[in-house]
Amino acid sequence: MNLLVDSVISTSSREHLSLPALLAAMAQGQVTWFPALRPHQRAAWHMFLVQLASLALWKAKETDPPNDSATWVELLRSLTPDYPDDAPWQMVVEDRSKPAFLQPPASDGLKWESDKVTPDALDLLITARNHDLKQAVAREAEVEDWLFALVSLQTSEGYGGAGNHGIARMNGGFSSRPMLGLAPKQDKDYALHPSAWWNRDVGRLLEERQAGRWTDHGRDGGPALLWCLEWPDAKQLDLRQLDPWFIEVCRRVRLVEEQSSLSAIRATSKAARIDAKAYHGNVGDPWAPVHRGDGKSLTLSGGDFDYKKLSDLMLVGDWQVPLLAELGPKEKVAAGDMLLVAEALSRGNNKTEGFKSRVVPVPNNVVRLFQSQNAATLTKKQMDEIKAFDEALRNAIALVAGRGDWDNVGKSQYAVSRPARERFDLTVDTLFFSHLWKRLAAESSDDPQAVDTAGHTFRLALFNAAKAELTAALPGIPCAAIQRPKAEARAWRAFRFRVGKLDPQFYQHVEQPEDVNVRT
Repeated sequence: MNLLVDSVISTSSREHLSLPALLAAMAQGQVTWFPALRPHQRAAWHMFLVQLASLALWKAKETDPPNDSATWVELLRSLTPDYPDDAPWQMVVEDRSKPAFLQPPASDGLKWESDKVTPDALDLLITARNHDLKQAVAREAEVEDWLFALVSLQTSEGYGGAGNHGIARMNGGFSSRPMLGLAPKQDKDYALHPSAWWNRDVGRLLEERQAGRWTDHGRDGGPALLWCLEWPDAKQLDLRQLDPWFIEVCRRVRLVEEQSSLSAIRATSKAARIDAKAYHGNVGDPWAPVHRGDGKSLTLSGGDFDYKKLSDLMLVGDWQVPLLAELGPKEKVAAGDMLLVAEALSRGNNKTEGFKSRVVPVPNNVVRLFQSQNAATLTKKQMDEIKAFDEALRNAIALVAGRGDWDNVGKSQYAVSRPARERFDLTVDTLFFSHLWKRLAAESSDDPQAVDTAGHTFRLALFNAAKAELTAALPGIPCAAIQRPKAEARAWRAFRFRVGKLDPQFYQHVEQPEDVNVRT
């Protein structure tokens, strides 16, 4: 099973391709999806293909991906000139002193375990107690299933217990490798187009490296395919000596074949493959946000890519936007509709807290503006408006829980509002970016009326969402029946007064009995 020769990767065209044929098809824009690729593997597979193609083209001093597989075979083989037998591209190599695909050479004396009999068991997901995602179910696996699992494991895995170390491109063993980037929009349904995305990222990497990027990370021409290197136990690679686009392997794994069936064996290591702990994931990864203050790459932890997180990363926070989430020089001149793609595994201490993925459309009329100072200013403004409506909702519900008297409102009464506020926030998440783009487009039009209209439209959407949540929440708020009419009247009055300060029109839209007991 030589990936340079054998057709093992299924594509949208219902045919199986070798790795060089796949890259040629992607260069022509022919691949629209990978049927066997699991959702959490998409980021790792995309980044691997981009890095691999970029390394091959950079070494050959080429700038345009070729559209024929024969040329790609030559380009990929040029990355492994010491192996005329194509060992680094073979899925199974019986001689463990030689590398196999994403499987480093193994020295004698290692203790091997043979508990990974399926590719999903080898993969990086931690599926304790068989909840949600079942363990080791891929009993009838194809070669490509093992291929995707190897890429996922070796380029994205974190710490997995003693002797099982993680990759260099993450902030600590219990973090994850984040991916934040832009992709060209191709389809009406905003689905990611793998070929267009790959072509864009490869072109951007080559463009930036030609301009002198990564001079502070690694060594040009240093080791790049790390599975080809010997791995003496307890000896680590120096990050500064590696090519900036190196493709790493973090685990000692070998595939074995018995009776035409593949399985995996693994061994531990005394130290991580790369000495990169001090870098905290800040190693020049073009998809990783890095904090400007502490210099650490993003750790998603138990969070999600909601509007607050993406705004923090891309617009108003203290984060350095990753290279591939920025527009290139050519894109700034003539960019079409783009997609902002954010993906990462949310990891904890020996557990996977979920695969997080978000794709945000960015229309072409604002794509050159969405990282401008105007966008940052409008983002902060929308955040303030959201906070005001959230407070109006919180106070109204708390006042009912306090039987209509502010003297009875405390921490426990405010806590009653949490479910409604969380639902309100989920609604806001669906509104935030589409309205931000409209307001940004209005700002760039120099039409004051368009600016006012766009702002009012967003605030009206927030008003309707908050009012709907308040209406739905009131019947379930604990309150004595004899005090409920007064409490609800005062709640609506408080809500109306607060939102009326944002826009007088909203004051008229809350038709409830007035009451003088109002907190401003």
